[in-house]
Amino acid sequence: MIKLYILILTLLIASPAFCQDADFFKPKPIRRELKAIKIINSLKIDGELSEPEWNLTKGASDFIQVEPMQGKPSQFVTVIKVLYNQKFLYVGVICKDPKGKKAIMATDFARDFDILRHDLVDLAFDTFNDQRNAVVFATNAYGVQRDLLSFDDIYYDVDWNGLWTVRTTRSDSGWVAEMAIPWKTLRYPRSIDSTQSWGFNAYRNRRQSNEISAFSPYPRIFTASHMNYAGIITNLQPPPPSTNIIVDPYMLVSNDHYSNFGPTQPAHSSSLKFGGDLKWAINPNSVLDLTANTDFAQADADQEVNNTTRFNVFFPEKRQFFLENASLFGVQVTVNGDGAGGSMHYQPFNSRNIGLDTSGNPIPIVGGGRFVHRSSSSNYGAIAIRQQGYEGGPETNFFVGRFSQNFGGQSRLGGMVSLKEQPGAANIESTLDGFFRLDESNSVNAIFTQSTTTNTGAKGFAGIVQYFNNTNSHEIWWTESIVTKSFDPQMGFVSRTDVIATTPGMNYFYRGKLLPFKSFLLSYAPGILPEVYFTSSTGKFAEADLPFYPIWFNFKDGGFFGYGIGSYWQHLTSAFSPLDVTIAPGDYHYFNQQLFLQTDPSKIINANITLLTGTYFNGKLTTGDYKIQFAPSPHISFLGELNQNYFTRVGIDNTTKTVNLLILQTRLALNPRLQFTGLYQKNTVNNSNAYNLRLAWEFSPLSYVYFIYNRGVNSQLTAPQAIAQVEDHIIFKVSYFQQF
Repeated sequence: MIKLYILILTLLIASPAFCQDADFFKPKPIRRELKAIKIINSLKIDGELSEPEWNLTKGASDFIQVEPMQGKPSQFVTVIKVLYNQKFLYVGVICKDPKGKKAIMATDFARDFDILRHDLVDLAFDTFNDQRNAVVFATNAYGVQRDLLSFDDIYYDVDWNGLWTVRTTRSDSGWVAEMAIPWKTLRYPRSIDSTQSWGFNAYRNRRQSNEISAFSPYPRIFTASHMNYAGIITNLQPPPPSTNIIVDPYMLVSNDHYSNFGPTQPAHSSSLKFGGDLKWAINPNSVLDLTANTDFAQADADQEVNNTTRFNVFFPEKRQFFLENASLFGVQVTVNGDGAGGSMHYQPFNSRNIGLDTSGNPIPIVGGGRFVHRSSSSNYGAIAIRQQGYEGGPETNFFVGRFSQNFGGQSRLGGMVSLKEQPGAANIESTLDGFFRLDESNSVNAIFTQSTTTNTGAKGFAGIVQYFNNTNSHEIWWTESIVTKSFDPQMGFVSRTDVIATTPGMNYFYRGKLLPFKSFLLSYAPGILPEVYFTSSTGKFAEADLPFYPIWFNFKDGGFFGYGIGSYWQHLTSAFSPLDVTIAPGDYHYFNQQLFLQTDPSKIINANITLLTGTYFNGKLTTGDYKIQFAPSPHISFLGELNQNYFTRVGIDNTTKTVNLLILQTRLALNPRLQFTGLYQKNTVNNSNAYNLRLAWEFSPLSYVYFIYNRGVNSQLTAPQAIAQVEDHIIFKVSYFQQF
C-alpha cells in the first residue's frame, strides 16, 4: 500500500515536468573553431601575456552564457588564445571586468578548489576526438590549479594531478591567466597527418554575478566536459608521442609516542622510510603504475560523521595512488548532492578496503601496481596490491580486474572481478555493469554482483538499476535495488544489506515568468524523494521514508533556502543503537521538519545551516549542522562546523542527551605552493580529540616537502576511572617528481 501511495504521489508531481523543455538543445552540427598558432620560442609563464608571440593571434571571444541566461551573450568579455611549440601547449585567457580586481572572488588556495567559491576559467581537451573523454585544466584568478579527467561527463578523476604551470595577474581591467601544458601531460594518438584538430571547450565563471559563459555553449544541466557540445582547436602539430616516464620517490622520518596503550604498544618509536611510485605511459592509451613501500602520510584526515540513520557512512578516498584512474574501477550507483538517485549506494570496488582498517588507520602496503588502457572503443585495467601483516593480522593480497566496452554515443557494458586473499580464506566479487545513454536526457545505470567467501562458503548477490531523466527543468529518477543478507563485498561498499529498495523521486526547476524577485532568485526547485525498503531474507516491510520539499529557492549568488517535511515508518527486527542510544525492536512512525540555508559561498563570511527537528522512533530528536567560513583573503581561511544531536526520551532507557561534534579547519597560504593547514575534531560520543597539522611546500611542480603533526586523544569511559589514550606523530617527508 505504501509503495502504491508513493508511486501515485511521485507521478502526480512529476507529470508537469514531461512537457517540452525549450531551453534544452542538442549539439550543433557545425562546431565552433579556435585556431592554434605555432611558435619557435619558449614563453615565460608570468601571467602577463607580454611576449610578441601572443600578438600573432586574435584568439576567440564572444562567449555564450550557460548561467543564468542560457543562450544569451556574456556580459563580460573573455578572450582565449592558444600557441604551441615543440614542448608546450600555451593558453592565454583574458578575463575582462569593468570592476577590475575588486570583483574577483576566491576563498582559499587549495588545489582542486571548490568551483562554487571562485572566479575561474576551465579548459577541456578531447585529445582523442571521441566526444566522450576529456582532460581538464582550470585556474582561479590567483593561479591555484584544478585538474581532472572526465569520462562521458559521468565519471571523473577529480584528484588526478597533471604536470603543468599557470600564473595569473590581476588589474583594474580584470585578470589574466597564462598556462603552459607539456605535450606529455596531454596524451594523444599518433597520427599520420602532421596537423591535428582536437575537441575543445572553455568556460568562465564570473563569480560575483555567478555568470557562467562558454566558448561553445551547452545546456546548463551538463558541464563543459560534455564533449559532444565542444568546439574544436585546429592547426595543432604536436610532436609524436614519445617515452613518458614519471618517477616520484620519497623519504620519510617519523617520531611516534603512545600513552596508556598497554604493554603491547611501545611508548616511543622512530623510523626512517624510503619508497615511491613510478608511472610509465607505455603509449597514449596505456599507463602502468608501480608503487613500493607506499606511504600516504600527507593525505587529508577523514572528517568524523555522527550518523543517526540505518545506512552505512561512505568515506571518500584521499590517497593519491588510489585516486588516479579511480573512475575506471569506481563504477557505482549513488546519491547525488541534491538527494537525486535515492539513498542506496553501491560500489563494487572501494579502494579504502586496502591499506586502511575499519577505523581509517593506516596498514602498511608492501607494494603493488596498476595497469590501465583507455580508448574510444574499450577500457580495461588491473590493480594488484600486497598489504603487510599488521597487529596480528595476516598479510593480504588484493586484485581487481576491469573491462568495459563502449558503444553508441555514450553507452558501455563492463565487467569486474575483485579478489581479497588471506591464508586459508578468500573473498571474490564478480560484477557485470552497464551504462546506457538512451538520448541526451535519458539514461540507465545498472550493476549486478555476486560475492563468494571461500572459508565460509557463503554466497550473496547485489543488483541495482537506476533510471534518470535530466533536462534543464527537472530531474526524475527511479532506482531499484536488491542486496541479499549474505552479500559480503569485502573489497566494495554497500550502504545497506538484506534489503529490497524502491527509491524514485523528482526535483523540479522553475525559472518561468511567475518566479518573483528575479534580481536575486535563480529558480524555484521543489522536490520529493520517497523511499521504501523491505527485508530481502524475509520479504517483510523494513522502512519507508517520505520527505517532501515544497519550498526550495536557489539564489543567483550560489546560495539556497529550503523547507521540507518528512514522514518515516520503521520496522526494527533487532536493537538499533545510533550514537549509543539503544532503540528496541518494534514498529515506529515519526515525523520531522527540515530547514536548509546556504549563503553566498564566495563571500568573506558565509554560512551553511541544516536543521531537522521532530519525533524520532519513540522520542524526539533535533539535529543541527552549522558551518561558518571566514576568509578575509584567499591567503587566510577559517571554517568551523558544529554538528549537534539532541535526543529527548529516546530508546529503551528514554535517553535524553546531547551529542556534539566540533570540527575546526584553517588554511594559511603564502601562495598556492606554500600552505599550512590545520584540522581539529572533538566528538562527545566517544570523548575524542584529534589534531592534524600540515605545512606543505611545493618546491618544484608536484614535488613537496611536508612537516606533519598528528595527535589523537581517546578517553576510555567504561573503565572505573577514565583513562586517556594519547598518540602523537611527528612526520617529515620529502617527495621529488620527475618526468622523462
